Amino acid sequence: MTVANAPPPRIEVWGGLECTIARVGDSFRDQIAQTGHRDRPGDLDKIAALGLRTLRYPILWEQVAPDDLAQPRWEWHDSRLARLRELGIAPIAGLLHHGSGPRYTDLLDPRFPGLLAEYAEMVARRYPDIAMFTPVNEPLTTARFSCLYGHWYPHRKDVGAFLLALYHQCLGVALAMRAIRRVTPGARLVQTEDVGRVFSTPALRGQAEYENARRWLGFDLLCGRVNRRHDWFARFVAAGVPERGLLELADDPSPPDIMGVNYYLTSDRFLDSRLRRYAPTSWGGNGSCRYADVEAVRIARADIRIGVEGRLREIWQRYGRPVAVTETHNGCTREEQLRWLVDAYNGAERLRRAGADVRAVTVWALMGAIDWDSLLTREQGHWEVGAFDARRRDGLRPTALAKATAALATSGSYQHPVLGSPGWWRRDDRYFTKPRRTPAPARPEAVPLLITGASGTLGRAFARVAGLRGLPYRLTSRADLDIADPLSVAAALESRRPWAVINTAGYVRVADAEHEPERCYRENSEGAETLARACARLGIPLVTFSSDLVFDGFLGRAYIETDSPTPRCVYGASKAEAERRVLQACPDALVIRTSAFFGPWDPHNFVYHTLRALARGEAVVASADRRVSPTYVPDLVDSTLDLLIDGESGIWHLANQGAVSWAELARLAAKAAGLDASRVIDEAPRTEENNELGSLRGRLLPPLVPALDRFLRESVFQH
Repeated sequence: MTVANAPPPRIEVWGGLECTIARVGDSFRDQIAQTGHRDRPGDLDKIAALGLRTLRYPILWEQVAPDDLAQPRWEWHDSRLARLRELGIAPIAGLLHHGSGPRYTDLLDPRFPGLLAEYAEMVARRYPDIAMFTPVNEPLTTARFSCLYGHWYPHRKDVGAFLLALYHQCLGVALAMRAIRRVTPGARLVQTEDVGRVFSTPALRGQAEYENARRWLGFDLLCGRVNRRHDWFARFVAAGVPERGLLELADDPSPPDIMGVNYYLTSDRFLDSRLRRYAPTSWGGNGSCRYADVEAVRIARADIRIGVEGRLREIWQRYGRPVAVTETHNGCTREEQLRWLVDAYNGAERLRRAGADVRAVTVWALMGAIDWDSLLTREQGHWEVGAFDARRRDGLRPTALAKATAALATSGSYQHPVLGSPGWWRRDDRYFTKPRRTPAPARPEAVPLLITGASGTLGRAFARVAGLRGLPYRLTSRADLDIADPLSVAAALESRRPWAVINTAGYVRVADAEHEPERCYRENSEGAETLARACARLGIPLVTFSSDLVFDGFLGRAYIETDSPTPRCVYGASKAEAERRVLQACPDALVIRTSAFFGPWDPHNFVYHTLRALARGEAVVASADRRVSPTYVPDLVDSTLDLLIDGESGIWHLANQGAVSWAELARLAAKAAGLDASRVIDEAPRTEENNELGSLRGRLLPPLVPALDRFLRESVFQH
């Protein structure tokens, strides 16, 4: 029986793997290999454990038939697709993902559509149970990046090449689906595209209208709309697209069964001819006028509405066909990833309740992505973590995004304290120029973090970064909270009611600790234990910090989390004792071991003092015998907050990649700053020590040298 006015069923949650094979020059970037999924068959079981039953999965042309269609290599895909069947997961088979095909074709090759169709039929015959296909992911976006902007092969930069590449891809999709349906008559086309909207100042309204019309061309081709009456028909013909081919595609179209919207924070754009308002990296033009092209989310205008709901509504109203969010991903901090996913899900759900046929929201980049900050044009190892963190040695680590995915897939809702604050794309501090408008009514204050150690470098850094990340916090001094005093701890936790505690308080003067052992132990060991007991009693997550000095440096290799402490100084012993007491009192606590940290916001670190001395023309004497793992404070803070939000516990080693001696660190910093590194003098040799921090859990912080570059850009140091 149908109930009148009953709400539609809840939308589904799908998953997807970033699987691009992009050709840049003569090199192919394979994201499946670089994120490690190629060599981890167990990934599929972890995906199934999230409750996902539909997965965008690659059967990519370049992988199966890299040399010749007559010599396909099916073994890898045979095993993976068999496992998906066993797990009850339906694949949406992707055949070409931001690629231009194998070396024997490309987007401008007139043979491309037919070759793609031939490959598609081979896939359908090999896997006749697959019912959903995406023959080409984002054909319009791929054509733009390859043939209009020149980022990917064949590296063209002209409108004609763009239109020809787009036509070849869309014709290839149509021919591929015809070939597939000869084998599987009920096969469905899930066609994806980024249909971000362009906004502009009045002077550039014509350019914005041009780009907003252009964004629909792929869907218009597939839906048979590009006939002689279409505004772009003559442009296609002028670009070398056969008129007969366009008309045949219009007469016998291949409309998507599901129209997929891939939506990112960078999808919607704003054009402004007032160049000086924006960074030069955003400047461009159309040949007749110059303008800045920036993220629309950063512009305060009443006509700009950010969010996937608006793009879904546009495509639903234009085509009237079922829609889905086929990629939602934010390569950002963990709380912003959660906020972005929940925003997308809630927006899609609102539109469905309003009557649109919205089928699903896809959690994209389940295994993460690498180097998308440069559109894969530079190999820098820049990770964007997804529902799983693939940077550890022993496989995948589920993040808070995995928990959110599982919750949305099974119940349609997800709760976390960080969701009490809006994402940065909804905060007024996102704008290049703040809007002149009446402030919105005050929101109920979100539950805060409690950060101890207001007078220390690390405490102040956590407060600064938490503010930037939209995480409400309370930063306490010893007068507010004495961590070694049970009554003080209890009163602070009761009055502030935090959702988590980050303890950066403690005794930090390593040399002085030899003369003040009682004070050192009270602040480092007893205080940490007292705080841990209180947090355990109230069920509050706790983070506290330890040091590489819990080790003596004589192991002969990098220390990992499971190595037993062997301290040689009072400070190191107090930290080792703190670790033991904290984890005994609060087994779910997160204990971060770090080393030799340097930060941009105060001068209290080795790198700053070294550069100041060199800038004055002074010599710097530093140890060449002791190896350490320098740690850039912003990286440390960001990764610690991510781990806290993920709900991680136990001992973790966090340091930037690249252990060096103190003298080597001084020379690297000098080189980065353009100072005379020859003024760094090795200290008289002593006993060699290696306090390098390795990790069983994965190297979560980026390399040291780029961190030094960022230190110089962001630092209080000037010379």
